[in-house]
Parts: sequence; C-alpha cells; structure tokens
Amino acid sequence: MTVIVPTLRDDGSLAQLLAALRRLHAPPDEVIVADGAAGEDTAALCHRHGARWLASPSGRGLQLTAAVSAARAGPVPGAAAEVLWFLHADSRPHPLAGNVIRAVVRQGAAGGYFRFRFGGPAAAVKVLLERSIALRCRFGMVYGDQGIFATREDYEAGPGFAAQPLFEEVPLVRHLKRTGRFVALDLPITVDPRRWERDGYLRRTLHNRALALAHLIGVHPVRLSHWYRAR
Repeated sequence: MTVIVPTLRDDGSLAQLLAALRRLHAPPDEVIVADGAAGEDTAALCHRHGARWLASPSGRGLQLTAAVSAARAGPVPGAAAEVLWFLHADSRPHPLAGNVIRAVVRQGAAGGYFRFRFGGPAAAVKVLLERSIALRCRFGMVYGDQGIFATREDYEAGPGFAAQPLFEEVPLVRHLKRTGRFVALDLPITVDPRRWERDGYLRRTLHNRALALAHLIGVHPVRLSHWYRAR
C-alpha cells in the first residue's frame, strides 16, 4: 500500500499526519509527499519520518498524478495489497484504517472512502454537517478529504485525477463508482476543523456547495480556484 499526500506549506499538519501513519496497526509500505512548494523544510520533515519527498508543480491534481507516477509497485505485483491511498495533510486516519482497507480490497473492492468526522470538541453543528456529508456521499460526490483509496489496477483503468486545482478527484470517483465496487467504510477519518472555525461552519459549507454547483454546471476550475482563495 502506498499513501500519497499532496501538500503546500502545511508542515505542522503534515508532521502530525506522518506520525499518525507510523502508528497505524498496519502501516503503509510507502508514503509519498507531493510538495507543491518544493520546500526544503518539508523535504527535511519527510526525511525524518521516512517518507519520500517529491517536488511537484502546485495544484492538487498535478501533485497527485506526479506522486502516482513515482509510486513503486507493491511487494507482490498484482496482489491485493497494491493500493493507492490518498490523504490530505490535515486529516487523521483511524488506527485500524490500514487493516480495513486491505480487508475490503481482498474482498473485491475497487476503492472506497472513510466517514467524515470533525476533530476537536463535539458540537451540534459538527454532527449536523457530518450527517449531511454522509448523505451527500451516499447519493452524490465523495471528495478527497475522506481518504479515498483505489487499487492500482482500478486506478489505472480510469481517468485518474484531473490536472486542475479544485475538484481534481471527481473523474476518479465517478470511475470508481461505475465499477459498483466503491465502498463506504464506517471508520471515521478525522479532519482538522480550523478552516470551518475560521470561516464559520455553515458559511464555509454553503460556500463549498456553491463551488460544487458551479463546477457541475461547467464553470472553469481556474475561476473556481480564484473564488475559493477569495474566501
């Protein structure tokens, strides 16, 4: 299993994620960090945690695609353990996540994702949004902050990531859903709530939904990226 993490000047979160990956009950065989800033500090951080550092043009789609290209095959080519797992730097996987991914892939899953959960103290607004995200995933799109994974075979059979700064995962998720073997795992993946706390939970959620709707009707991803940064 190879974990791939796109990052851009977020060493604090990345350090916590890399440490968490080493504490998994079934750690990945390899971790690749695709650094859109090509920073020396990030490279040194990766070296300390035993992760491969990869300088990449910025933009999550470009970073993810570059890291997939750099990923080596699993210990036994074609075996069930040959999995690509995509994580955001500010996410924290459950300690059993590696075990569960391997188990569902052995059972025939093409890929899957985890249940979104906010970090920090419990709050009613967090629970409400977590439930709405679960509903959206069931009937609509799954996004990259939910720890999407795919077998290498099923990844390579599809379009991969779009070379764009936002919604880069949409082509891959649509492909995996069409296989009928894209599974929703009940294990949570904990996401840092700092951006929601900064912007306001409901305000940020409404802004994200507006961006998703604009993407759906064909607004160019570069323009969406400008709107996202303007927030």
